[in-house]
Amino acid sequence: MYKLSVGVFTQFLGSLSDLLDHAAAYAEARKIDPSILLNARLYPNMYNLTRQVGEANRHAVLACALLAGVNPPIFSDGEPDIPELKNRIAIALDFIENLQPAEINGSAEREVVFTFRNGAQRNFTGQSLLLTFSVPQFFFHVTTAYDILRHAGVDLAKKDFLGTPRST
Repeated sequence: MYKLSVGVFTQFLGSLSDLLDHAAAYAEARKIDPSILLNARLYPNMYNLTRQVGEANRHAVLACALLAGVNPPIFSDGEPDIPELKNRIAIALDFIENLQPAEINGSAEREVVFTFRNGAQRNFTGQSLLLTFSVPQFFFHVTTAYDILRHAGVDLAKKDFLGTPRST
């Protein structure tokens, strides 16, 4: 469970942070306000880039916190710029990387309760939370963030999405 959660989330949060570096460089090179990229979306009823990054971060942090049985870090609801988004990813990475395998590995059959933003709750086993909800949600938001930046013209390739794969 540790490798399936922390192992996956750390790799792709790292690549998400790197995608934001590409966005900042693109905005600077083209002399455009970075908020144009942060507010970009693929379709009017979809979240913008800022919210896609925030949701990816949130799903990684909440999944690991629920699996470990600890409280997650809390992020402000303010509108972050690129450096603040990168800082939030760094906080998330620090949080999940400091969880110990023993805190998560026994969580597969344990019941956990996910609370949605609107207060609604859903019960899962640790394994079902991770594999059928949190990881798919996480990848949806990371992929959509990547797609928004590609659509906006940022020069990205699949390797930028993948980051550095783990060898273990």
